[in-house]
Amino acid sequence: MEHTYAVIMAGGGGTRLWPVSRKERPKQLLPLLGKETLFQSTVARLETLFPPERILVVTVAEQAREMRKQVPSIPEENYLIEPAPRGTASVVALAAAVVKKRDPQALMAIQTSDHFIRNVDLFRYLISTAFDVADKGYLVTLGITPTFPSTGYGYIQQGEPLVGDYKYPVYEVKRFKEKPDEATAQQLLRGGDHSWNSGMFVWHVDTILAEVERQMPELFKAVTRISSAWDAPNRKEIIEEVWHGLKSQTVDYGIMEKAEKVAVLPAGGLGWSDVGSWDSLFEVLLPDMNGNVSTNAQHLGLDTHNTLVYCGDDQRLVVTIGLDDIVIVDAGDVLMICKVDQSQKVRDVVAHLKKHHQEKYL
Repeated sequence: MEHTYAVIMAGGGGTRLWPVSRKERPKQLLPLLGKETLFQSTVARLETLFPPERILVVTVAEQAREMRKQVPSIPEENYLIEPAPRGTASVVALAAAVVKKRDPQALMAIQTSDHFIRNVDLFRYLISTAFDVADKGYLVTLGITPTFPSTGYGYIQQGEPLVGDYKYPVYEVKRFKEKPDEATAQQLLRGGDHSWNSGMFVWHVDTILAEVERQMPELFKAVTRISSAWDAPNRKEIIEEVWHGLKSQTVDYGIMEKAEKVAVLPAGGLGWSDVGSWDSLFEVLLPDMNGNVSTNAQHLGLDTHNTLVYCGDDQRLVVTIGLDDIVIVDAGDVLMICKVDQSQKVRDVVAHLKKHHQEKYL
């Protein structure tokens, strides 16, 4: 494992968790599930496999400052700063080029900063197996065994089992599918050969860079130029000059869908959530006997069921009477109340605030 690295993608905004997740303090920097922030939990999970000097973080400058405060163990030089968001394909390519410059034999695990994983022991087992597969020249993705017909995730169809003495079942990827409609999602779930696309990947730096060069040659030229200037005094100027000309693209669409050798480990029992919306907190936080969930709040619920209460102040008392299936979020300057099954519409609120130039609430 001496040539293995972890790269945390940490530049997202998390607008579906507004009004708590804001531009200046997005969801990965917040203690949404307890005392630790999602970023701190991600690093703690990875530190069981990697020393801090082999954990890198790709983010934007304003978030990096807070991250260094939250996790001082990661060296400052391990923060790769994006001048502006350009999609996960650019993040992956930049990280691979920089890691290869440091260690040409490197294998890397791509992680996100804002996911929850309950079964850390299984996660370690999966990552260890994924490195074995990646060492054979495969781009490896961790799939999540679906528990319901979700329309919010992309899907991965598994093909034939991969030949080899691996510690966990591994399959060739037959194809990637975009987020489906309800009927298609139900069909995929019944088929039993699809996983949710978790956005977690493992590969050798040479393997992923070869695919970047083949499928996204302009991006490859850009990160090659950046990495060649990485130790030069004008590195910042080179990054600024090159980065803003890049097209925004995801690693899924830009690389993975047409990659030549892709494998998937379908992970059941991982206890994974992308914590992508307020209703997803019901999946990861333990409810009381009435199905209610509260975090960072004192909640007194009378005749209240299946209701989520979140506050920025854990001394604030919130009292609910006769409520069912409600989300209550108190962010101090904003109070949001909605039905649980409407919580995805937070995006519409954010769009409305942008349109009407109410920037102070973003």
